[in-house]
Amino acid sequence: MSEEQITKKVIEILRGYVKDASLLENATAETHILKDLKVNSARLVDIIIKCEDVFGTSIDDEEADRIATIGDAVTLIQQKAA
Repeated sequence: MSEEQITKKVIEILRGYVKDASLLENATAETHILKDLKVNSARLVDIIIKCEDVFGTSIDDEEADRIATIGDAVTLIQQKAA
């Protein structure tokens, strides 16, 4: 799966957890999930679990702690798929 495909899927997942969907319209790899998208930390856990399900991978707590931006999530998913 390409980086672009993973990014699109991650943004699609985020859409279900972001209260203001318009915040995703200009989302990039640098978009901060908590600050820019106004997702709280409890929801971030739900997003990570959903990513695990969608991408068929497991993300441990240490790895999850490193996810701050959309790009961080995409990079981690790519590493797990390799």
